[in-house]
Amino acid sequence: MLWLVLILSGALEAVWATALAASDGFRRRRPTLLFAVSLVLSMLGLAWSMTGLPTGTAYAVWVGIGAVGTVLLAVARREERLGAARAALLLVLVACVAGLKAVA
Repeated sequence: MLWLVLILSGALEAVWATALAASDGFRRRRPTLLFAVSLVLSMLGLAWSMTGLPTGTAYAVWVGIGAVGTVLLAVARREERLGAARAALLLVLVACVAGLKAVA
């Protein structure tokens, strides 16, 4: 259960990072609200996950999921391009996150 919460919290990290960029310095109401809600939920999930998972592992997995998710959201929104090298590096990051889960 804690791993599922951690994965969802990492996905919410990608949501709040994307919403933060879309908020235009907190001038746009909807992205700012989405940022605030997803940030709080993401942090609560991370904190809860850390009650039963090693802190370093939980944080690294959370950041990795958030980083990959943020890039993929930007690519889906056509704000960034995904070249071969970038895709390969993201796959390495995903493999590292999976490896941390496997050895935890």
